[in-house]
Amino acid sequence: MSSKQPPSLYEWAGGQPALERLTTRFYENVARDPLVGPLFANMDKQHPRFVAQFIAEVFGGPTAYSAERGGHPHMIRAHMERHLSEQQRRRWFDLLLSTADEVGLPADPEFRSALVSYLEWGSRLAVINSQPGAQVDPQAPMPRWGWGETHGPYQPKS
Repeated sequence: MSSKQPPSLYEWAGGQPALERLTTRFYENVARDPLVGPLFANMDKQHPRFVAQFIAEVFGGPTAYSAERGGHPHMIRAHMERHLSEQQRRRWFDLLLSTADEVGLPADPEFRSALVSYLEWGSRLAVINSQPGAQVDPQAPMPRWGWGETHGPYQPKS
């Protein structure tokens, strides 16, 4: 019996190169979408890299996003006052999953289950944090996703 730890979701996905391939292609797809494209019309050219760093950290990879960008509180602030709708969230979610297929991220049920779980949680949290009156907890921990386990900060029902 081996005591070797399973790879992290980050490693299983293919590491930083795979996540940057995903986010680069995803934002190319987003730019052509009439519903969510306008939300990102003026995004920083580095945005796909930053999002890849965020996902990498959530999936057990390097902590570059926290070190360079300020972690989860920074991500929350980026969504404040954007007034995102459920329809926009769903389109974003669907585009990201179809892009994962397009760029060849692993399609096994275990990885995709973790990916879908994180994207559902994160995109719903983005909608909540985009509404008037949302507050940022400056100590909000980075969410962590693994094989069958999640560690997202508790969010009370509004």
